[in-house]
Amino acid sequence: MAELTALQRLAREHGVGTTFRGWDGIEQAVGPATLVAVLTALGVPCETDDDVTVSLRAAELAPLQRTLPPAVVVRQGDAAEVPVNVSPGARPRVQIVLEDGSRRDVEVVVGGPHEAVGVPRDRLAAVVPADLPLGWHTLEVTEAGADQAPTGQAGAGQTATDRPRTGRLTSHSPATPGSHPPATPGSQAQCALVVTPQRLTTADRLDRSWGLMAQLYSVRSRSSWGIGDLDDLAVLAETAAAKGAGFVLINPLHAAQPKPPVEPSPYLPATRRFVNPIYLRVEDVPEARDIPLRNDFHNANLDAGILDRDPVFAAKLQALEAVFAVPRSAERQQQFDAFRAQEGEGLERFALWCALAETLPPGAPEWSDPEFIESQRSALKDRVEFHEWLQWLCDEQLEAAQRRALDAGMNLGIVHDLAVGVHPAGADAWSLQEVLAADISVGAPPDMFNQQGQNWSQPPWHPERLAESGYAAYRDMLRTILRHAGGIRVDHILGLFRLWWIPVGGPPGEGAYVYYDHEALIGILALEAERAGVVVIGEDLGVFEPGVQDYLAERGILGTSILWFEYDGATPRPPESYRRSCLTSVTTHDLPPTAGYLAGEHVDLRDSLGLLNRPVEEERTLDQAAQESVLSLVRSRVPAASQHDGGAGTSGEQRTVEALHAFIAQTPSVLLGVALTDAVGERRTQNQPGTADEYPNWRIPLAGPDGEAFLLEDLAANERFDSLVRALRER
Repeated sequence: MAELTALQRLAREHGVGTTFRGWDGIEQAVGPATLVAVLTALGVPCETDDDVTVSLRAAELAPLQRTLPPAVVVRQGDAAEVPVNVSPGARPRVQIVLEDGSRRDVEVVVGGPHEAVGVPRDRLAAVVPADLPLGWHTLEVTEAGADQAPTGQAGAGQTATDRPRTGRLTSHSPATPGSHPPATPGSQAQCALVVTPQRLTTADRLDRSWGLMAQLYSVRSRSSWGIGDLDDLAVLAETAAAKGAGFVLINPLHAAQPKPPVEPSPYLPATRRFVNPIYLRVEDVPEARDIPLRNDFHNANLDAGILDRDPVFAAKLQALEAVFAVPRSAERQQQFDAFRAQEGEGLERFALWCALAETLPPGAPEWSDPEFIESQRSALKDRVEFHEWLQWLCDEQLEAAQRRALDAGMNLGIVHDLAVGVHPAGADAWSLQEVLAADISVGAPPDMFNQQGQNWSQPPWHPERLAESGYAAYRDMLRTILRHAGGIRVDHILGLFRLWWIPVGGPPGEGAYVYYDHEALIGILALEAERAGVVVIGEDLGVFEPGVQDYLAERGILGTSILWFEYDGATPRPPESYRRSCLTSVTTHDLPPTAGYLAGEHVDLRDSLGLLNRPVEEERTLDQAAQESVLSLVRSRVPAASQHDGGAGTSGEQRTVEALHAFIAQTPSVLLGVALTDAVGERRTQNQPGTADEYPNWRIPLAGPDGEAFLLEDLAANERFDSLVRALRER
């Protein structure tokens, strides 16, 4: 192996991969230009050789320069030693401030002297005890005079390096030297101390169940305003529960722009914390009973063509503004005030962004002018309150939907979806910019289904800054989403281990992996899910490093299996060898519904959009061979599959779809997912990865095999749905 260059060593110091293995298993080197761009996005000077030399030295010294790591995340039941750097001769008092405000003194282990950029320091270690409760605590160091004995000091000669290191500790050091100056006698330093579960236990009590997977915007009833809403979600859950379903998994409900035009992709939101008001059922707002409302979208519900969110959102906003003007009762006002207090500054900043974004275009210089923003905070006070009020309504209707799902007999109810990132000109990109990386995007390198790679146009978490913030934004996002959920699907959960960073303006294939502290991110996810009583499903598909799936299983996170992708080497995986701790389904929203997939429509679509790197006939031949390999196994386990005659829309095709679901029912997977599109006979693709405007992604309403719009009221008595459920349950 060739010796690493200084630039490559610097990249590795900052968690940037210098090589990667693609879906073909071949190791490839990351180019120098990409490494420079990624390191620059991390705030690491590296343009010249001198920059690289200085930055390498800074990376070595960074852990020694500050009193405490930016954040410490441990597992409950594990003791751990946290490095503490203090002034020579100082005798620090180290305490843990628990969530409830109580304090505990911490044993300090004496290390040895060292130099940090010419400044003498003493190296100590704080021993975090194993019996701390789960939660968000604070580790605090106060330096006393040299004549005072340190709290809990270890015996003479016993140093931090002499003692065996116990437990798992994740901590971070700053990227830039001097950004956290050494403490002086009498000073105080602190950092977040997060105690997470050894494993998430919420899935342990799960009985095997199946559920529907649906794109909520596409699921319309006769009362919808042209887009599926939160009342439709509740009805969908009740209808599915009557057939024996235990959950409904829906697309992310994250908020988009505050007024039309709005981004159609639920995976490119303005924020991941708050909800898109387009999903509100206006008539269900209590104050709406006092004013006349007009729904002009009855005919739109019957249109199976491309969905247009903009007129729907405009009409809803107009109606909601009228409802907002209706005086609230004292009790309702008290509830609203309590919600605002609960969500705190995060809600206020999001609502302020909404109010500003209604008139201020993206990229306008005013966005980065603190004086202008502060002046608008008062000028837009009423509008800020309106957007806070919309979030309160969303919270109420989500709570009602989850309650109705559970009351109908579901064991999980609503399973939400968490997108990978946010829109680069959205609310989170503005309000959380201190913990996001600039001038970089995330995506995926080329793979079998996206041979040119993917650019998702999203700014990623900055690993160091997120840790320095104590992971507060990550925690608050999770808490808000999990509050009214039975489960959460984490899209591309591999992004909590590493993300493919793409320099702005560069092609998706010319990126690099940036590694994250997965022990911290997964641990915090498990902590918040445990407290909320929520099951976590990780979408662990694609290219990942060895051990990732085992690690997720160890932490109590369910995985994801898609029938077409499950192979044991070159052979399709038999059902009995599927994972138990898993959500298994036949298809996913990034593929056509199963009827369309069987017809090879995904190949035709990618060919028409120029997304293939080999001739279409070769691609079609390979796809048909792969399908036949899976179908052959299915036929051997589910005889009904042999009746497929290949005709589009025929009963044979339907029997094959049912046989595929009967096949996954033979797996031990604790959760089985049924795409609503498969249940009603829809064939059109919801999303074609690697495209933006080339295909109407996320704008396909639910339709039946006849191409006519399918309404929610017709689902309960739908024979195709009944037949599919029988095939699933009989196994």
